[in-house]
Amino acid sequence: MPVITVREAKINDAGIIADMSRKTFYETYAPYNRAEDMDHFMNEIFTKNELMNEVGATNNIFLLAYADGQVAGYVRMREFNSPPTLEKVPAMEIARIYVMKEFIGQGVGAALMQRCMEISIALKKEMVWLGVWEKNFRAMKFYKKWGFEKFSETVFILGRSVQKDWLMKKKLR
Repeated sequence: MPVITVREAKINDAGIIADMSRKTFYETYAPYNRAEDMDHFMNEIFTKNELMNEVGATNNIFLLAYADGQVAGYVRMREFNSPPTLEKVPAMEIARIYVMKEFIGQGVGAALMQRCMEISIALKKEMVWLGVWEKNFRAMKFYKKWGFEKFSETVFILGRSVQKDWLMKKKLR
């Protein structure tokens, strides 16, 4: 197992994060979706520019993970974006937790999730929540292992494909 380190990302990491976002999203979802839907999403919504603008934006926290010194994954956490059923609860969203394909199963996701929990507790959050595609079984298994449970569903639009995401939450206290 590699040595995993996690640090807070800075503005100058935006390009690395954007490139990793696009690569991991495409590798994960392209095999299950139509090429035209993926192309539309990647070229109109999930653009490098849009992703770079998220880094350093208000209420976003980005963490970068390294495995033996190589960039291996990242997390985007967000405050103040809770779904209606959680509006009254101090909550943190894990908006993205992406691990490079070659590092899956090597502890990178666990290190990122652990840091998410620590940050959320330090910020006095009572709940952590996230959305996951209903067909991303590997991710769902990982989240369940961390104590997340489904509490709702939402729609995710990928090109012309209307998909369902599970919303999952974990109580912190």
